[in-house]
Amino acid sequence: MALRRSPSSTCAEPCPNGAGLSRVSTALSESSSIHSDALCHLNRELSGIGLKPMPYNVLEPEGCKEEPGAEESQSLLQKRNSMQVSPSEDKIPVVDAPASPQASSEGLYFCDGQRKVDYVLVFHHRRHGSLRCTGTSSVSQDQLSIVSNGNFPPPAGSDARRGGVRREEAASVGEVFMELGMVRGSEPMEAADHEMHLIRQEFEANLLEAGLEVERDRETKTHGPSFTRIHAPWPVLCREAEFLKIKVPTKQSYELKEESGFGSSMSTVWRKLKQPFQPNVPHQDHGSTKFLSHCFSRDKLHMYNITSKDTFFDNATRGRIVYEILRRTVCVRTCQTIGISTLIAKGVYDAAFPLHDGDYKVTGHLEERNDRQVLFEEWARYSAFYKYQPIDLVRKYFGEKIGLYFAWLGVYTQLLIPASIVGIIVFGYGVATVDTNIPSLEMCDERLNFTMCPLCDGACDYWHLSTACGTARASHLFDNPATVFFAIFMSLWAVLFLEHWKRRQISLSFSWDLTGIEEDEEHPRPKYETILLQKRQRKQKKKKKKKKNEPEKQEDGTVTGKDRWRQKLLSAMAAGVPTVIEKLTWKDRLPGYFMNISSILFMFGLTFSAVFGVIIYRITVSALMAMSPDPETKSNVRVTVTATAVIINLVVILILDEIYGAVALWLTELEIPKTETNFEERLILKAFLLKFMNAYAPIFYVAFFKGRFAGRPGSYVYVFNDYRMEECAPGGCLIELCIQLSIIMLGKQLIQNNIFEIGIPKLKKLIRALKDKEPTQKEKDEERPPQQWNLDYALAPFEGLTPEYMEMIIQFGFVSLFVASFPLAPLFALLNNVIEIRLDARKFVTELRRPVAARAKDIGIWYNILSGMGKLSVIINAFVISFTSDFIPRLVYQYMYSQTGTMHGFIDHTLSFFNVSNFKPGTAPHSSDHGDITVCRYKDYREPPWSSDAYQFSKQYWSVLSARLAFVILFQNLVMFLSLMVAWVIPDVPKTIVEQLKREKKLLVDLFLQEEKEKFQLIQSLFVKDATLHPKSQSPTPGQAFPVLGRYSTLPSGPTAGDGGGPRARCRAASFSQFSERISSLPRKENANSKHTAV
Repeated sequence: MALRRSPSSTCAEPCPNGAGLSRVSTALSESSSIHSDALCHLNRELSGIGLKPMPYNVLEPEGCKEEPGAEESQSLLQKRNSMQVSPSEDKIPVVDAPASPQASSEGLYFCDGQRKVDYVLVFHHRRHGSLRCTGTSSVSQDQLSIVSNGNFPPPAGSDARRGGVRREEAASVGEVFMELGMVRGSEPMEAADHEMHLIRQEFEANLLEAGLEVERDRETKTHGPSFTRIHAPWPVLCREAEFLKIKVPTKQSYELKEESGFGSSMSTVWRKLKQPFQPNVPHQDHGSTKFLSHCFSRDKLHMYNITSKDTFFDNATRGRIVYEILRRTVCVRTCQTIGISTLIAKGVYDAAFPLHDGDYKVTGHLEERNDRQVLFEEWARYSAFYKYQPIDLVRKYFGEKIGLYFAWLGVYTQLLIPASIVGIIVFGYGVATVDTNIPSLEMCDERLNFTMCPLCDGACDYWHLSTACGTARASHLFDNPATVFFAIFMSLWAVLFLEHWKRRQISLSFSWDLTGIEEDEEHPRPKYETILLQKRQRKQKKKKKKKKNEPEKQEDGTVTGKDRWRQKLLSAMAAGVPTVIEKLTWKDRLPGYFMNISSILFMFGLTFSAVFGVIIYRITVSALMAMSPDPETKSNVRVTVTATAVIINLVVILILDEIYGAVALWLTELEIPKTETNFEERLILKAFLLKFMNAYAPIFYVAFFKGRFAGRPGSYVYVFNDYRMEECAPGGCLIELCIQLSIIMLGKQLIQNNIFEIGIPKLKKLIRALKDKEPTQKEKDEERPPQQWNLDYALAPFEGLTPEYMEMIIQFGFVSLFVASFPLAPLFALLNNVIEIRLDARKFVTELRRPVAARAKDIGIWYNILSGMGKLSVIINAFVISFTSDFIPRLVYQYMYSQTGTMHGFIDHTLSFFNVSNFKPGTAPHSSDHGDITVCRYKDYREPPWSSDAYQFSKQYWSVLSARLAFVILFQNLVMFLSLMVAWVIPDVPKTIVEQLKREKKLLVDLFLQEEKEKFQLIQSLFVKDATLHPKSQSPTPGQAFPVLGRYSTLPSGPTAGDGGGPRARCRAASFSQFSERISSLPRKENANSKHTAV
């Protein structure tokens, strides 16, 4: 740091070298003072005398006069550059961007075109005019200038003629200048901007100390995004890969066991059949050879097939390694925070992301395509809908977590094919038998003349059952004996899907070298750190107040000064958690828990209120349409009311879905989870619970509650004392359940999954383009070609896989939970998923920034949710078949009450009698077109009015109820038993994977034993050479011998019993590095296998 006067002020005591600097000038290194609290305190103290922060990397405009003494300044600069500096004092290069993207290999490399850009940090840096030109040299204000590398900035005018370093020269080598204060004609830097500036400087200096290489553009704009590019050199990659235990292939390979006989021929035929559906991805088929993989170790570099250090770790792995460094790098002096996530949350940086592999559009030959272009051509195009997904390439580019999501989505979509075929067959069976179904024919037979009771009080007239013929025929399409078979099939299908996915997941884990990986240690979330810091500050304030109130208790043993600073430093380095308060307790989270419970209960009430509101709508609209004089309107009451009510339900569901997503995020933040994994799991549970209730509440009402509590003629249940509760249609509630399920399912898929996912991102992109259009036209000539980091920053940030999983889980519920009422649900889900895969692929490749390649062994909590929904589907389908459909009443009638053993007379059996004289006053029809009616019919099992127990439940009712409950128990136990059988028959781990794992372990052990053998053979030869060079001093005694190597002897043997030296000492494990220093002066021939690279 250099303190100096303004250029116009006179120097009271000039320096010996004539530089015109005050004697109070001092210089401090960047690593020791520029980020310290003393600097901020000094800034606040001197803010009253015109001190102003100068932005770093300032470029001198053309209007500024070139200062004299340039040759002497250049020589001083060269001397400074030639001095040895510590790593903490390394400066960030500030460079001009290349004139074209091709100048730096399409913006993927540093300005030298050699070092890859592994990560990019973005922040909006505001630069203020603080240059000293000839026109502003008469400013008479004191200024404080801070030079990060210890050089003194040159004063303008005559003071700069001796020994001053030109600022343009300093800026060209990445020196950082700041002026604290304000110059006339320039706007001051805000205190918050200055604080962010200091935090960024410390953070990037710590990145340099961690071994990363950093580069920043020289910007000429006064504001806008600034990009800091990060490169991880080979030593850092090796160090972090060893820490993270990244598995890499070795030189050792083995042949995979091939099937023989009939299985081999079938595999060959199946492979040829699948060939047209395989994507054209280079190096996708690894053949029958597999390389052994092992956790990376710097001591075993000779074991790995390192053809090029630049390509040994792919771009996704390099980005992940840099992210691990970024998330554990601390800022101690400026703010006690850890990691890039905390800095982004505090606004220090706007974004941080790895770069895509260039443009996704293919411009050259197909053989020269990068991974992003291959993914776009073979995966993200809608024309590739019939092809398999290149899962291995997806995993390589985006990481295991995203690769597992698309693999799971692919397995789910493939298994929907047989479910769709069976559903079509069931629906076709209903279509084929609708004309021979006896109950439907009886309902449509006008000769039977069933006169039904009015549907509403007063205004509604009696009606004939034959008018509901269309509803009865449509109901048979979905309510037929094949529906029971389909429900059992889909319950087993859900179990089969989960078992198949477990096997597929194990296979991918083996193929991707994920077996045996450990969970990465996670750092606390920024919110958690903030709350913890606030709690610590409150406790410190309480301690200070206590000490002030009790001064006599203070002793000389208190921690002060340097010890207190050391204690703060150690606490920040220990994952940012204070030494006394290790974590937040349940008492700190109690308000959040209380708010969670109350809010979730309120949301449940809101969902039920929405469902109840739609019920009121159906009741009132039905009554109003029944009062209409138009006969056509009266005849279409049920269809109109059902369709409009379902559409209202769909709109309410879509609106509440968005609200519940935001509410779940807010409630999870209130719980203050410690890590991102805990946060994600709690968010998933809350969002799933709320969205599950929102999506299925209307369906549950129609399936299990509608018509159950409506009452009977003469004793109806009323809502608000005026409106009767609605009843099911004459053909049953199953057809209404089918309509409800189909419209909600198709509507959610078309509107929410497609329009929202396609339309909203494009709308945001259009708005962003319109905002940027005006300045782009003005600065078109000055704009340089956009680099890859500019293009990626314009993309939308990746916000996790929770929305993608959630929509598929809700769809899985539609397919499995109520599939007995809508056999075509798997077909519509299949059609949607074929588009969904390509839509998500296009979004990840073209519209989102590249996410960090996260490592994951499985799909996490989503598997538990799927398993729970699979078990729930068995129970729900059992109740739908037994209570919602007429399957059980038909069986009971056919085998207990039918005189002929057929279904003839079933409709008459299900209809009860009611004496119209028993209507309550004012509820009977005011006028009737059917003449004098004495008895009407209604659907229920009750005693007739002439019975002694009039209008009570009949014996048939209890028979049907007991049969329904028995079917639920039988169906549930049968399906659960079959599910357990399927899970037991299909092993979780394929047999081939088990054999290959055992074989790989054996080969690795043999490889390490061979390496130890070669190592000690080399050591033995070195002993021999040493003995020949020094025969007198190193000649072995008769009782001594050279190390004898064996299969299990990996250590050189000690003195034998013949030397008489007492008991033989146990040798410690020897390492080649212990001997390499001792014999480094001896000439020896190095081969490729024994050569170790220093890291």
